Amino acid sequence: MRENVVDKLNPALSEDIELGAAGGRPGASQVSIDRSTVGELERRRLLRLQTVSLMILAAAAVLSLIYVAKLILVVILVSVLMSFVLAPVVDLMVVQLVPRAVASFFAVSLLVCVGMAATYVSYSRAVDFAHELPKYKSNIKEIVDRVRKQAEELERTTEVVEPPPAENAVTVKQSSSLTELVRNNAGAVTELALTVTFVPFLVYFMLSWKDHVRTASVMLFRMENRNTAYVMLGLISGMIRSFIVGNFIIGVFLSACSIAVFALMGIPYFYFVGVISGFLSLVPYLGVILALIPPLFVDVGELSLARLILILCVVIGLHLFAMNVLYPKVLGKRLQLNPLALTISLLFWGWMWGASGLILAVPITGAAKIIFDHVERLRPFGTWLGE
Repeated sequence: MRENVVDKLNPALSEDIELGAAGGRPGASQVSIDRSTVGELERRRLLRLQTVSLMILAAAAVLSLIYVAKLILVVILVSVLMSFVLAPVVDLMVVQLVPRAVASFFAVSLLVCVGMAATYVSYSRAVDFAHELPKYKSNIKEIVDRVRKQAEELERTTEVVEPPPAENAVTVKQSSSLTELVRNNAGAVTELALTVTFVPFLVYFMLSWKDHVRTASVMLFRMENRNTAYVMLGLISGMIRSFIVGNFIIGVFLSACSIAVFALMGIPYFYFVGVISGFLSLVPYLGVILALIPPLFVDVGELSLARLILILCVVIGLHLFAMNVLYPKVLGKRLQLNPLALTISLLFWGWMWGASGLILAVPITGAAKIIFDHVERLRPFGTWLGE
């Protein structure tokens, strides 16, 4: 057994052992290896292999859980962000000797009212725009005809390349209607609606039980690690609060600039479209595309090549200015994330959770960096994420 292990470790060493054991030539190396030492080396090698295997299995399990529990985790994280938005309102009322439960209920009610008002305004503007669509019928028809002609030309080009269909070939055309589409997706829509209704309740309990949750979370750690955990929670809270406030300030600036330019251009509902376009521009990477949709959609009746180029220049210019100047100035010092790490996190969370992942990627990565910086074994990862 010992010789087999030694043979695996070093063939030359094995040869010297054999010569020494057989009384070989004078002066040959005499080597003796303790069996306990060899056994300890084997145990350490097996332990490392087991550790690596367990880490791989744990990472796979965590990724699977994140993907499967997407809806629940997104709702919880959105509720956390909303609770940080409403926390100053609750704290101000608590200072005025209002019970925290009552203040939390008032803040959540305010959030629901604002959401309902925004929904009503959006719906009414959409109805007004639908009523005015007949005025733009000729322009819309011209654009649609132009696109259809280009599609027909492309189809004729592909017909030359593609071989003609066989005589006995059967063409199956699948028809779908709006009713069928709604019926097929009714379950997913209902599930999403029921899950979203939990947001106000989660926000209320996060606000009303804020102190208890923080204290109980710190108590989950060992005594020697509780101070570090308390500091980490405080830094994460400050980071998320700065992230929300910073995005709000940048969104207000972009909205004001968009409203001013759209008003000068005479775009319909400029006050409404400017706000939507300004805040959509904050979405990482996809923001510049999403911000173009509202002004182009409402201006379809008067849209020309010059107006199209002007809208593109305004939206893209504001987006680049916000991402390259305002974002580093307002949020750079607080987040301290390098562009490569931020891009990878956006790619990962966008792949895992779609549009919700793109919005939540920055605070999740910022919180992860704070945790890495305060855990000694994980500090190299925090350094890699940092600037």
